[in-house]
Amino acid sequence: MRGTRTSTGAALAVGALAVAGLAFAPAAFAVAPGAATINADCGSFGGGEATLTATQNGTAATITVNSSAITAPIALSEDSISSTLTLVKAGGGTTAFTGTENPAMAAGDAVTVGPLAGTVASGDSLEAFGGSLQMTVFGITITCTATEPQSPGPFVFD
Repeated sequence: MRGTRTSTGAALAVGALAVAGLAFAPAAFAVAPGAATINADCGSFGGGEATLTATQNGTAATITVNSSAITAPIALSEDSISSTLTLVKAGGGTTAFTGTENPAMAAGDAVTVGPLAGTVASGDSLEAFGGSLQMTVFGITITCTATEPQSPGPFVFD
């Protein structure tokens, strides 16, 4: 009987510690929506639909851009594209997401850049329309702009 009480007491203590740990765990941060689409115009380099996927961890955020409508003009090695995605803040100003992350791509492959890193504040509402994506490949800068607001709406950071 004494062994059962000790085991029960230990189980209750472990359970209480687990609940207390959850109560003091940091809150998860989220961005909504997690993904949005835009129609992009990249001048002589093409254009079409692109998907922006956002993540957030505190004030750090990342956005990955993927488009099967915009293709690599030549084979590109991994991490060879220097990119800056500039998004427009609802209250005025802009936020830049930068990086040199990209997968290796063969000529004609869909273009993917990111995750591009940026800093956000709680409540930031960021939109691609009015901003731009600049990608520099072998010293050539390609600028893409959204031709209309992103869908389903701007990214709102927690």
